Amino acid sequence: MMENKIKVIITDDHQMVIDGLKSILEACDDVKVIGTAANGRELLRLLELIEPDIILMDIDMPVMNGIETMIELKRLQKSVKVIILTMHEEKALVKKMTDLGAKGFLFKNSDKDELRLAIQQVNQGGVYFATALTVNLLSNNTMKNESFDNFGSSLQLTDREIEILKLIAGGMSNKEIGDQLFISHRTVDTHRTNLMKKLDINNIAGLIRFAIKNGYIQ
Repeated sequence: MMENKIKVIITDDHQMVIDGLKSILEACDDVKVIGTAANGRELLRLLELIEPDIILMDIDMPVMNGIETMIELKRLQKSVKVIILTMHEEKALVKKMTDLGAKGFLFKNSDKDELRLAIQQVNQGGVYFATALTVNLLSNNTMKNESFDNFGSSLQLTDREIEILKLIAGGMSNKEIGDQLFISHRTVDTHRTNLMKKLDINNIAGLIRFAIKNGYIQ
């Protein structure tokens, strides 16, 4: 029966990933996919209508990425358990997401048994880290020199760029940053675009990872 199943929402911007996960989970007699979303904004709207036990969520998504979504879920005091789907192994990123309340991390190439185990374990109040990720986190050599080749010191970010980078990494929108700094949201967007070009980063999640790894935020 539905009430005995673990209710799951899948959030990922790739339809093939969603379809693949749904196919796997539909074969599990104790799990039910009750909704899907292509980004964090869609997920938040969905959570106003339905209440899952578990959210499976990507990090790199347009509109609102996984880090921004976790910040918003924390602000809204949503108690739903989140398992992060990722291809990233950065220790700092895992720590950031854990601090924001993530209960599990799975690589997107995990097999169906590990996916099901993670959902069950997190649903029961535990945490779950993909086996390969756990090994990397425990390794003394993991991210021994955790930086983008010291880009932070060599690229000469301006004080304003650093200020905006920190606010972006804190999960603030262009409008919120503009209001705080008394500049227009278009000016913020220009600074963000310049940051991405200067750092050769293509999305907000990348900027946040850079900020974490280079000590701009904790």
